Amino acid sequence: MAMSTTAIVPSKILRSRVNGRHIFTTSDDNAMMKQIMATHSPDGSEFDVKPLLHVVEDILHRATPTTVPSVADETQETQAQLDLLDEKALHSGFIDMLKHLADPINKISREISWKCSGGSDAHATTVALFNTLSGYSWDAKVVIALAAFAVNYGEFWLVAQLYPTDPLAKSVALLKQLPDILERSDSLKPKFDALTTLIKAVLDVTKCIVELKELPTHYITDDFPAMATAMGLVPTAVYWTIRSIVACASQVMNLVGMGHEYIASTTEAWELSSLAHKVSNIYSHLQNQLDLCHQHIDEKRHIEAYMTLVRLFETPHIDGSKIHRAIIYAKDDQLPLLDGGANPKRRVSIDVLRRKIVLLFICDLDLSHEELDILDQMYTEARQQPTRIESQYEIVWLPVVDRSTPWTEAKQKKFESMQASMKWYSVYHPSLLDPVVIKYIKEVWQFNKKPLLVVLDTTGRVVNTNALHMMWIWGYLGFPFTTTKEEALWKEETWRLELLVDSIEPMIFNWIADGKYICLYGGEDVEWIRRFTTAMNTVAKAAQIQLEMLYLGKSNPKEKVRKNTTIIENEKLSHVLPDQTLIWFFWVRLESMWHSKSQYTRSGENDTIVHEIMSMLSFDGSDQGWAVISRGADMAKAKGDTILKSLTQFEQWRDLVGELGFVGALNENLRTLHTPHHCNRLILPGATGRIPDRVVCAECGRPMEKFIMYRCCTD
Repeated sequence: MAMSTTAIVPSKILRSRVNGRHIFTTSDDNAMMKQIMATHSPDGSEFDVKPLLHVVEDILHRATPTTVPSVADETQETQAQLDLLDEKALHSGFIDMLKHLADPINKISREISWKCSGGSDAHATTVALFNTLSGYSWDAKVVIALAAFAVNYGEFWLVAQLYPTDPLAKSVALLKQLPDILERSDSLKPKFDALTTLIKAVLDVTKCIVELKELPTHYITDDFPAMATAMGLVPTAVYWTIRSIVACASQVMNLVGMGHEYIASTTEAWELSSLAHKVSNIYSHLQNQLDLCHQHIDEKRHIEAYMTLVRLFETPHIDGSKIHRAIIYAKDDQLPLLDGGANPKRRVSIDVLRRKIVLLFICDLDLSHEELDILDQMYTEARQQPTRIESQYEIVWLPVVDRSTPWTEAKQKKFESMQASMKWYSVYHPSLLDPVVIKYIKEVWQFNKKPLLVVLDTTGRVVNTNALHMMWIWGYLGFPFTTTKEEALWKEETWRLELLVDSIEPMIFNWIADGKYICLYGGEDVEWIRRFTTAMNTVAKAAQIQLEMLYLGKSNPKEKVRKNTTIIENEKLSHVLPDQTLIWFFWVRLESMWHSKSQYTRSGENDTIVHEIMSMLSFDGSDQGWAVISRGADMAKAKGDTILKSLTQFEQWRDLVGELGFVGALNENLRTLHTPHHCNRLILPGATGRIPDRVVCAECGRPMEKFIMYRCCTD
């Protein structure tokens, strides 16, 4: 005769809510929990139950009813995952813990088997188990109860899985009439599904309770709201978890020995599903609170790690190893750097940076190819003579990416493409950079999209938070790239053509050596370019001077500048730069000169170099063309309309050329054309460095109003 099962979940108890701390709503529920709380009398013993939970989890996963294909497909773990659980379970503390808990596990296992096989009331059985477990903490209660169930459940499915191939298992299975049950697996599928779902929910809640107990008290206290809410829910969660264990055990016991007489009712499956729904709701609420706790802990740890990093940078070191590890990768489980100079590229240890000057090249994945090309050119030039003092530095790329968005295949390909083009060291993958380091880079070194070149000396001390300006201005001659060196270089500089153009066009130095007049000009209006170059050549011929002209376009060379370059070449109007990147570099270098020199210029000081740089940048910010004419130390400059007007008036100032020289005479005429009315714009990327509070107009010397301008230039 089939043994009837007891209804486990009264409908009144199922009416619950989980949107607050209190999950019960009826007086019966409150009375029930008072009864459970009365059984709780912990003796103060503490056990690390997590290893035991790993073993239980392993049993429950391996005991999945594989004879029911649809259930097996949904729940069966891969062998690798199960082996990982084995490794977690059998760590050194497991055996010692098991010595203390083996007896209560066996006792609870026997008690569950006896009471469930006798058809006892589910709540009464649960209370009896709580009485047996009264001396244990809440997390120990639930893990011991689950372990006791796992013993019975594991034995049941061990026989079920082995009986087709193992003679002993076959004999035991026959006595339990398991073949008859499993042959009717289709009709039992709803029960197996419901049982599996409930076991998963029970395991989820148990893991949540254990995890809650293990939260580090150093970072979170019991009065933290989410912690207090979760701890208040734990007794309820433990009750319904153990009650669900009783329900699962009852269903398994009813299968054993029933054979053909056992008839699965839809009511039983519904009871299990109802319990699973309730326990899942408890899990959801617990997990939400646990997530809030973890978020709080992560924030505390993040702050602690950040302050540790700050103190590390403030502390003197013998070499830079500690700093390098703190910034790049602190663990020893992998080689964190890729050597871009090796052939083929290979991963290397941080130790390659020991006792070296390190330039941290910090940027995101949106670095322009121009910036990368110029830096590559300068790095290659420095490496041509590796023994000279100016070559004794290493560059390391730190890719700072947005962690709030998913790392996609497109981002990975973009990263790999950038990394492949770099001849210096780079972090093997952006994920190796700790979020704390990224915070430090942004908050202390002020990284904000625009690339930085932070310099660490041989001891790891920061000697320049952005040497990129130095690199653009002086290249490897800026070595060792300290702010002291930067200031010293500026003290030696004067405003001259060599400083303005540097090596963007090697022919310029030949022109200077030959004593020629040199005209640099730019703009986008091709008609103005034609008129200006024609007028300039006409005046040069009339003044009997040797003149060379070079077109420098605009700071953000787009299609117009490319077309102009082609037209100028085809019509032989002047020289042009062979690569658009060099036009870009000319203007970026000017911006770097402004940012760099401004750091060492006192507010209100009439600095000639700063004044001249601002004049050049103002030319680029205008809609007109512009021109600079130079020979030796003499230099004249003006916007397009003004310089063109002056050239057309050449006959008026021609006689001054013999007295003042061509540039002097031109300057004298330009002064007569100057009017008080003018409009100068200074357009600088807002994130390229320190922005001074006070900037004076390059033309009249009055303070300029400060605006933040964003400009999108598309042809």
